[in-house]
Amino acid sequence: MISEARVALVHDWLTGMRGGERCLEALCDLFPGADLFTLLHVRGSVSEMIERRRIHTSAIQHLPFAKSRYRHYLPFFPWAIERFELDGFDLVLSGSHCVAKGVKAPPGALHIAYIYTPMRYIWDMHEAYVGPGRMGPLSRVLLRAVAGRLRRWDLDANANVDHFAAISQHVASRIRRHYGREAEVIYPPVQTARFHIAARTDDYYLLAGAFAPYKRLDLAVEAFNRLGRRLVIVGDGQESRRLRRMAGTTVEFLGWRPDDEVAELLARCRALVFPGEEDFGILPVEAMACGRPVIAYGKGGVTETVIPLNRSKFNVQCAEAKDSPKLTPRTSNLEPRTPTGVFFYDQTVEGLIGAVELYERSADRFEPEALRAHALTFDRSIFEKRMAAYVAERYNLWKGEGRSRRRPC
Repeated sequence: MISEARVALVHDWLTGMRGGERCLEALCDLFPGADLFTLLHVRGSVSEMIERRRIHTSAIQHLPFAKSRYRHYLPFFPWAIERFELDGFDLVLSGSHCVAKGVKAPPGALHIAYIYTPMRYIWDMHEAYVGPGRMGPLSRVLLRAVAGRLRRWDLDANANVDHFAAISQHVASRIRRHYGREAEVIYPPVQTARFHIAARTDDYYLLAGAFAPYKRLDLAVEAFNRLGRRLVIVGDGQESRRLRRMAGTTVEFLGWRPDDEVAELLARCRALVFPGEEDFGILPVEAMACGRPVIAYGKGGVTETVIPLNRSKFNVQCAEAKDSPKLTPRTSNLEPRTPTGVFFYDQTVEGLIGAVELYERSADRFEPEALRAHALTFDRSIFEKRMAAYVAERYNLWKGEGRSRRRPC
């Protein structure tokens, strides 16, 4: 039945190729005839697969300076996402880290929300965004002023969602905690074929991604200042000026680089540094696909993908999952003799320095082929099979029951 359905994909915004856009790209592949709805589209900023969609944008697209300062229009995002007209669509599949799940599906259509994270800046990580040095005084005041209203809207918007899916057990637990809803866990797609094990490695560590406050790139910059080790940073974002001011002579900023260049940088680094609490973290899996270990903060989605060398502490951290057997991290069933990284559990400069030093003492414990074999368990082909089966099952059941607009509370 699903092959005959008219499908709408909904995404928050299209301004660059990050983890969410990698997921969207795979969804475009699964549903080649789908229309795509998004608040804002910066042309040429995403892959050709996405650019070829029929892309519908919101009123945010036409506001002054929206392409570079769209985050300043956050208070208007709920209004804009609710204005999309989706009449005639049978299946609405939203991929959301902000407001996309708040889209209003028409009567008789099924809405499945694939959640990358509940909105970070109004739930768990509010202080990481409004803390000292994170944003200007005016922006801080405005976010604090609208946070309560956004939380209320975010909860009310759940009435528009029939089923939740999540990118990790970590995110599923947050959906349960904040929304009171259960979510199917479907790990995001990783294009492992794009990565390879290099013939040699060079003397640098790698850090990559958007410069968002919660990613704690500042810890890595300061840690490598003190260590005197070379740190190469790929990416850019709202914390760029602050991070560059902090950086010493051993820290190098490359800006955004093409995918093939990032793959080569991953393959030749000593290790990937991953200092933030992430919802899943595609980049660590990409590093392991290159046979390179990961030095990460041992909390969040990374505990489901990386097998830590310092395992005893890892088991202590798993205590947060004790409220549900579903939340046991995926890596907990794997053999401890095949580590793929090192965790630090105190999210401080000193904690990260200790993890780097532990890695350097234990570098011969990491086997590139074993790391790549582990990464292959998260391959894009596995995501596509799981997502296709999940959506088809929910949609066929929905149509078979003749359901209408009776949403869960």
